[in-house]
Order: sequence, then C-alpha cells, then structure tokens
Amino acid sequence: MEKIYSEYPKRRGLTKAAPETIQFLMNFSKSLHIIKHAEFSFEGSLN
Repeated sequence: MEKIYSEYPKRRGLTKAAPETIQFLMNFSKSLHIIKHAEFSFEGSLN
C-alpha cells in the first residue's frame, strides 16, 4: 500500500479557457440574482 500512495502524481499545466467561455460566465454572473429570505435563498436568472 505504501508504494501505491507514496508516489506524487505528475504535475499538469494550467489549461486556458476560450474567450467565449469567459464572456459567457461573465454575462451569466451579471444576470444571476439571489434573494435571501429567512433561511431560504432563491436564485433567478434575469434574461
């Protein structure tokens, strides 16, 4: 067991996101609206 888990996994480089993906996430985060009431949280997307 020690031999199996003692090795470090190979390091991987960072992957780059496409500009379209970043733009989509930015637009989605701008349209997301969260309303909190008592112990509940309501999420809505304003299209």
